[in-house]
Amino acid sequence: MIKANDQKNRAELPQQEVAEALVFAQQAVQLAGKIALDYFRRPLAVDNKLEDGRFDPVTCADREVESYLRQELGSRFPDFGIIGEEAGVTPGRSDINWLIDPIDGTKAFISGFPTWGILLGLQQGAKTLAGLMHQPATGELFYGSAAGAFLRHHGQTTAIQSRQDVRLADALLYCTHESMFANEANLAAFRRVAAHARLQRFGGDCYSYCMLALGQIDLVIEDTLQPYDIVPLIPIIEAAGGVVTDVQGRTPVTGGFVVAAANRQLHEQVLALL
Repeated sequence: MIKANDQKNRAELPQQEVAEALVFAQQAVQLAGKIALDYFRRPLAVDNKLEDGRFDPVTCADREVESYLRQELGSRFPDFGIIGEEAGVTPGRSDINWLIDPIDGTKAFISGFPTWGILLGLQQGAKTLAGLMHQPATGELFYGSAAGAFLRHHGQTTAIQSRQDVRLADALLYCTHESMFANEANLAAFRRVAAHARLQRFGGDCYSYCMLALGQIDLVIEDTLQPYDIVPLIPIIEAAGGVVTDVQGRTPVTGGFVVAAANRQLHEQVLALL
């Protein structure tokens, strides 16, 4: 993350300005979604960003979506920095940053599954102010801030809430894949929780976190996340009544091992097992 110096630090962005930024961001991600859909379920060249035998795909769809969002956000908010998966860090003139994951779930994208999404988050210092996830293939737009968590779909906007009464024995747990855990200890910790949950499924990427906020599932536990993978989702989950932290109970603004739970008691049950 960008570490702003004292000259860059400013008072927390007023809620009215956060709301205005969120409105602009909603328009931007939906237009970016049209770019992504032009490539979805069509023949597409796929590059591998890694050279160590692992597979981390990137496509022209990733690059074009991020390029578009950088241009739009940079023009409208010139003082804000931008941190994106594909093009890295563009420092701003304040301690406020946009975080972009142009296609979170590129593996799902190239497989034709609509569980990927465009992620966009707004952060000031270590505080997450607002976040969005747009799934263009389904037409869903999830967004959250201090004003609440919402789903916009087919022209209707609905306030959403995670399940507040579920406990671990009845919880539905999702994880994109066990291969994302950094080491055997972290994988073993995940499996300890999974053994106590009612149901455990793989897949989902960013879509799983939004299903948690919507009250469809109850837990997401993942590892080796980057800031742009999770920061945009934090305001959605928290505004919906959920809890998302690292294993020490801190807001996971740097990524890493992340536990997202539908309610605080469930979250405490999980941390006790980790």
